[in-house]
Amino acid sequence: MTVQDIRAFNRFYTNVIGALDYSRHLYAPFTLTESRVLYELAHSPRTDAADLRGELSLDAGYLSRILNRFEQDGLIERAPSQRDPRRRQVTLTARGRETADLLAERADESVGALLATVPDADRPRLAEALRTVRTLLSSSDRGRPQPEDVVLREPGPGDLGWIVQRNAALYAAEYDFNADYEGLVARIVADFAEDHDPHLERVWIAELDGRPVGCVMCVRDDAPGTARLRLLLVEPDARGLRIGDRLVGAVVEFARGVGYRDLVLWTNDILGAARGIYQRHGFVLTAEKPHRSFGQDLVGQDWRLDLHQRR
Repeated sequence: MTVQDIRAFNRFYTNVIGALDYSRHLYAPFTLTESRVLYELAHSPRTDAADLRGELSLDAGYLSRILNRFEQDGLIERAPSQRDPRRRQVTLTARGRETADLLAERADESVGALLATVPDADRPRLAEALRTVRTLLSSSDRGRPQPEDVVLREPGPGDLGWIVQRNAALYAAEYDFNADYEGLVARIVADFAEDHDPHLERVWIAELDGRPVGCVMCVRDDAPGTARLRLLLVEPDARGLRIGDRLVGAVVEFARGVGYRDLVLWTNDILGAARGIYQRHGFVLTAEKPHRSFGQDLVGQDWRLDLHQRR
């Protein structure tokens, strides 16, 4: 392996994906860098310019010019960050989300057309080769998965059963919950599988290296105009990759996009990491009450997010 081998591959691959003329390739007035910034904003709803600079290794002046253009075009809004008033939080507007969705759709179509040229029998080999390249060329965290390696997707065959099995196993191992919890999760999942409105209810699976490592659900609540977040879970070996934050962000953006007024959830006070995520996304504690469930003495909590209130 020589420097020239890698440079030859780079020239080949940038040509394959149309990186040299990205805007024309996707029929969009954005460069590859601008499209990547939109992607990060769509998948990390609570971010600021410093986060983007660090995530994408961009020059501060270059990023500032991109964000200024986006703001002039009505794609983003900027406001003081609640985490650090010295920073400016960047949020996609409704037009910005539509634009990011359109770019993602066109990129999926482009890659899908490329993948269609690869025989089915060769696709596992291709996937493994891509994982090998990512692993070997990672810098300080060589061999360790990175947040960008995680994909959020729709559930496939077997995924709903995985949600039940992993919730039961993890809560038994980490909190000593009994089989009553597995029964509750099974009923929630079965209700969704048997009768749900795909326009108003959805499940997300977080996937890493071809295996599910997290999940969350958004379902209709009994109260009119209200959605309920349920069954947020992240596998222990995948924690620290912002998966929980991305899953909750996906639910918030989906619920807001389809017109719900409120997003609610029920949890227990022992789930500190999850509660921290909810708070970062703007959920407010509305009630709490001790109860005996799943073989444990717990304190249940109700949380609510006003989807009309932008943060």
